[in-house]
Amino acid sequence: MKLQCFLFFAVLAVVASASDVLEFTDDDFDSKIGDHELILVEFFAPWCGHCKRLAPEYEAAATRLKGIVPLAKVDCTANSNVCSKYGVSGYPTLKIFRDGEDSGGYDGPRTADGIVSHLKKQAGPASVELKTEADFEKFIADRDASVVGFFADGGSTAQGEFLKSASALRDSYRFAHTNAEDLLKKHDIEEEGIILFRPPRLSNKFEESSVKFSEGKFTSAKIKKFVQDNVLGICPHMTDDNKDQLRGKDLLVAYYDVDYEKNPKGSNYWRNRVMKVAKGFLDQGKKMSFAVANKNSFSHEVSEFGLDGSSGELPVVAIRTAKGDKYVMQEEFSRDGKALEQFLQDYFDGKLKRYLKSEPIPENNDGPVKVVVAESFDSIVNEEGKDVLIEFYAPWCGHCKSLEPKYKELGEKLANDPNVVIAKMDATANDVPSPYEVRGFPTIYFSPAGQKQSPKKYEGGREVSDFISYLKKEATNTLVVKEDEKKSKKKKKSEL
Repeated sequence: MKLQCFLFFAVLAVVASASDVLEFTDDDFDSKIGDHELILVEFFAPWCGHCKRLAPEYEAAATRLKGIVPLAKVDCTANSNVCSKYGVSGYPTLKIFRDGEDSGGYDGPRTADGIVSHLKKQAGPASVELKTEADFEKFIADRDASVVGFFADGGSTAQGEFLKSASALRDSYRFAHTNAEDLLKKHDIEEEGIILFRPPRLSNKFEESSVKFSEGKFTSAKIKKFVQDNVLGICPHMTDDNKDQLRGKDLLVAYYDVDYEKNPKGSNYWRNRVMKVAKGFLDQGKKMSFAVANKNSFSHEVSEFGLDGSSGELPVVAIRTAKGDKYVMQEEFSRDGKALEQFLQDYFDGKLKRYLKSEPIPENNDGPVKVVVAESFDSIVNEEGKDVLIEFYAPWCGHCKSLEPKYKELGEKLANDPNVVIAKMDATANDVPSPYEVRGFPTIYFSPAGQKQSPKKYEGGREVSDFISYLKKEATNTLVVKEDEKKSKKKKKSEL
């Protein structure tokens, strides 16, 4: 009995430890990497927090991609040679290899869904050939949109242009082509045509489930524009995989429990209500993009809008413009869509107040380094007559803490200069306005007087003397630097 128990638990341990992620080392990397036409490799360190967060997603993706695209990993703490060879300087670093050669860093989403979707598009040809009705039905049943080219002549110029556009857009969209006569006939195509099929799970009564390419001439540029203009539809499901295609334009997002795997009916219930309102405004010629997103997957965005997405089934709604301005729907989402309709109408009428995540404006701000919050950014940093050096920091950032005494000393040295302001802002507690970009801490910018829309990112040293030298060169007026007291006394003695 004991032996049986031991064997049972031993089998369980083996099953639990089984992984679909391949492991490479310094000894076997070069010999094994060439065995795979396409492979994704993660270079990691066991102590790295980001690597630990990625691990379950990477494992899940490896299992789902088994037999399609392999995933591998290299522990850089134990295999420094191969990591050094490929220039790994941070963890995790993900690279795509084709036929044993490094073809560049993986810049797709770091979720299982995102990795699977990205690599499926990378695997095999840019456009899959469909030979039968079964091939076609399987291809368009995918969770992502499908672009299919129908060509009577496989050697035609039109097919060549289609394949060229597929190659250019393969990272973002799915392409297939067919020369099968019965498939052309079924879709009422005589010689050549292109149809974009939207995902079946997103089928709705507000838009067609497919769109035909209507341009007279088939060129790669026209085909690419057709795909990009139509692939998302009125109101797509925003995910890590397609979010970048939606950003950079005025975008309204309804955040709720979107889950097309477990609850497609519930997911479409609220999406249809958003779409009904969206179509009404789009039909009026109003310019706005729409999307629905899972509030847990995008919890960071939800909190950026000051919204509570932790409870309740009702969507919470917000708009982010192309310029980065934010507007939040304060009214509760109504099932008839009236609240959403009024929110959008108020937005287009210019009646909404822009939302700013901001700490309170300090009552006392007389220190050598001015404390800036989102609400006071314009009055301090964007004051036209002042040169402003501003540090964007995070309270937990070690580099920011090391900089703090030097930055304070800089403020003290320039305290007598009426034209220069040394400032700082907690970028985790306040919205950072455009055109400033903060991707790490600390990030420092110089905002010149009279050029407030063209701030310059400071890339110099972080000693007080480095900042002084920089400001002497960049300041609009001659810099007034408070002389060090010890140096001043020595100077007076030498003069005596």
